[in-house]
Amino acid sequence: MTEAKTKVTLIGTVLAKPGIEFIYEGETAACDTCKVKKACNNLVKGRKYRIVSVRSTHHDCSVHLNGATAVEVTDAPITMLISPEMAIVNSKIKAELSCNKSDCKSFPLCRPDGVVDGEKYVVTDIIGNASDICEKGRSLKLVEIRPA
Repeated sequence: MTEAKTKVTLIGTVLAKPGIEFIYEGETAACDTCKVKKACNNLVKGRKYRIVSVRSTHHDCSVHLNGATAVEVTDAPITMLISPEMAIVNSKIKAELSCNKSDCKSFPLCRPDGVVDGEKYVVTDIIGNASDICEKGRSLKLVEIRPA
């Protein structure tokens, strides 16, 4: 498997630690007048990232306590339930977050944080069968995915 590409961005200094995972929520109104807002807001909204290294660059920030620090991030792997016919390692799938049964035990894995509806992902690992029964009666496989 090829090494994941990294991207440099800024994150709150308190959060700037290797291994921390976060979901980029987008720009806030407080960013409008910031001189480095393009460096902070260069990620895909709703996507999950993992910090792989921390740089020494630091900036004052009106959004983050103790300012912002430059970090290198990569797309974080996401665990998700999908149909068995789509569960093929290295295959590309399109995320379809159509289930709305929020009281189902499987719901957090059918609609995991960090997955953007309609985006393409690559199945990187097949973990196994779903541990809980789907309330819609579907057979599901637990897999690890990354953005394509």
